[in-house]
Amino acid sequence: MQFKLYTDVHEFYNDTYGMLMRHEAQNLIPLGNIIIGHEGKDKTDWRDPVNWLMVTISDARGIQLTAIMTPPHNITLYATDNIINPEAINCLIDGLKDREIPGVMTEKTLAEYFAKEYTLRKGITFKTMMTQRIYELTAVNPDIQKVGIVRLLDEKDIHFFPYWAEAFYAAGSYGKTEMSIPQDADPYLYRIASKKLYILEDNGIPVSMAGYTREMQTAIGVAFVYTPPYERGKGYATSIVAQISQLALDKGFTRRVLYTDLANPTSNSIYQKIGYMPICDSLQLKFEY
Repeated sequence: MQFKLYTDVHEFYNDTYGMLMRHEAQNLIPLGNIIIGHEGKDKTDWRDPVNWLMVTISDARGIQLTAIMTPPHNITLYATDNIINPEAINCLIDGLKDREIPGVMTEKTLAEYFAKEYTLRKGITFKTMMTQRIYELTAVNPDIQKVGIVRLLDEKDIHFFPYWAEAFYAAGSYGKTEMSIPQDADPYLYRIASKKLYILEDNGIPVSMAGYTREMQTAIGVAFVYTPPYERGKGYATSIVAQISQLALDKGFTRRVLYTDLANPTSNSIYQKIGYMPICDSLQLKFEY
């Protein structure tokens, strides 16, 4: 097995893009990241490839394992064709040496295998932060009732958007209600300027939020789904996700991809009603040093 560490994101892109595309929806995160790095249009925060960890593990048949980490985020992995090669996992761990990996987020079976081997070798432990399901949609259920009007988030929404954003991040742990109070407008203005977030209005009042994440060849990610507690149970989340999913279809994307927390039965039910179908399960694991 050969451990190859990349310092050139373009070389990494050229070596791995086609292979990752074999499971485009499953590889939403690593594909989206290498596209960002390859295009080089945005180097804010974690998006500058100079700080990334990019690795492939190969044998005579070609690449068997791909790994990418964009600090401070977890490492993401892809076993070629979802066939786990124990030798490739061990070669990756050998190559990582003294590099500290905060955790892993990837397809469930691979995440568990890597975490068990990595923590055993390092003499540490790991814990599950979130069990996720990856869904894919190719057509919106025509029977879904759509309420309200969808529009792009814009700068006039700065009076409430930062609070909705922080509430969404807090809800990353299902049932959590504590959130940070926004102190600086710039991160939220950056999000607004991306023109990927949408607001659902009912009678002119913002009631729900959703947006796009990574754009790929045929697929686009859907995320940032948030409805304030006092507006829930009215079909707003279902409506906005259905509407922006249709917008993505109209833009030429043939598939929409989203991650859900399996601990949240409401969101999983909503997405399936819209027409999202499960692709695979994913784990977000944290290493405890």
